[in-house]
Amino acid sequence: MQNVQKIIVSVDFYTHTQNLAKFAMDVANKLGGKLIFVHVMEVILPFPDDNPESYKLLDEKIFASLEDKMENLVEKSRRIFPECEGVILKGDVTDSIVSYAKENQIDLIVMGTHGAKGIEKILLGSVAERVLKRASCPVLMFNPYKGKIQ
Repeated sequence: MQNVQKIIVSVDFYTHTQNLAKFAMDVANKLGGKLIFVHVMEVILPFPDDNPESYKLLDEKIFASLEDKMENLVEKSRRIFPECEGVILKGDVTDSIVSYAKENQIDLIVMGTHGAKGIEKILLGSVAERVLKRASCPVLMFNPYKGKIQ
């Protein structure tokens, strides 16, 4: 079996982030790996006739807010699993996760799935599914909705 030293966990700071973090910490603890929480901020592109400075300010505010959320997540998680850190990336979610994993020689990616079905999945696709298809390392999916009525 491959030695798993570095694990990234893709977090979105929505309802089930804490459940996903706990699951990932359990996995990292069992495998003896370091845990890196990753959030990807998609870039906001201004319309041609809009003021680009207002978008730059909005981008900075959103990024600062995400940094605070990541800091809180890492701080809480370190109480349970000291070997963790967090990083905020900018860009397309799938591309950013796959590139980060490859560039940093990540051994495992842990992701939550939102359980999209039917037309929603056809129109929007699944970030987890796209990462699974493109990643150069194993991807472990976690369904936080399992056992709950939607």
